Amino acid sequence: MKIGVSGLHLYDMHYGKDKYKKIKEFGFDSVDFGLTVTEEKYYTLPDKEAELLMTEEKRLAEDAGVSIHQVHGPWRYPPKDFTKEDRCERMEKMKKSIYLTYLLGCKNWVIHPVMPFGIDDIVTGKEKETREANKEFFKELLETAVKYGITICYENMPFKDFSLSKPGDILSFVNEINDENFKVCLDTGHANVFGISAGASVRLFGDKLKALHIHDNKMQKDLHLIPYMGTTDWADFRKALFDVNFKGVFSLETSLSKDMPSDVFEETNRFQLKIARSIVNSTLF
Repeated sequence: MKIGVSGLHLYDMHYGKDKYKKIKEFGFDSVDFGLTVTEEKYYTLPDKEAELLMTEEKRLAEDAGVSIHQVHGPWRYPPKDFTKEDRCERMEKMKKSIYLTYLLGCKNWVIHPVMPFGIDDIVTGKEKETREANKEFFKELLETAVKYGITICYENMPFKDFSLSKPGDILSFVNEINDENFKVCLDTGHANVFGISAGASVRLFGDKLKALHIHDNKMQKDLHLIPYMGTTDWADFRKALFDVNFKGVFSLETSLSKDMPSDVFEETNRFQLKIARSIVNSTLF
């Protein structure tokens, strides 16, 4: 199984245009490309300049032998989806993000639910309205995804009072949309916040599972720790991936500090690659 890594901005900070070469040198096969911040250059530059940037990123990755397996679409916290104008602005950015994903040669676009009533809609009794807003929003967005051959990977969340957080809620929504271009990204750390087994989540999603965000925590909060630093059962998770015949990338989404000295950053990358290999390198695969 291929192993991927996120946090590309950190590699860019340390290595510039050689970032993909260093990622390959560390032993990673793939990256999760971040298009989360809509104030960054990819969104603010004129279209032609943004297109050239994407084309160059694609070339650099290909030259290094690294695949861009998935792209993380726009996300802002606290959420700003409260008005129709907010959601229209976000829709515009998301459609552009899908187009940029297409230019990268990537097929999988990971995104969070929209949160028109915040992260506590269960408390305020707005679960039905949240679901309806998401249905309307993502049905429109799917038109762009289908046009560019992109699969939207809907991600489970760590918010205990938000109705579209748990893996079961995510699967129910994906099944309701019922579109081949609308699948699931399982975030192991987000599931673990609820004490929900990562392995059980894999088995629940089955063939709807398209992408992974791999990290750990101790169930109290979303910490993005390296696997084995928390309470996730990684042996069962590995077996579950085999049980459902998962063909995607074991994509780490750990949180490394931007303040790490370069030598520490390198050693940490080698360490987390070793950890990832210890999970996936099994006779099951």
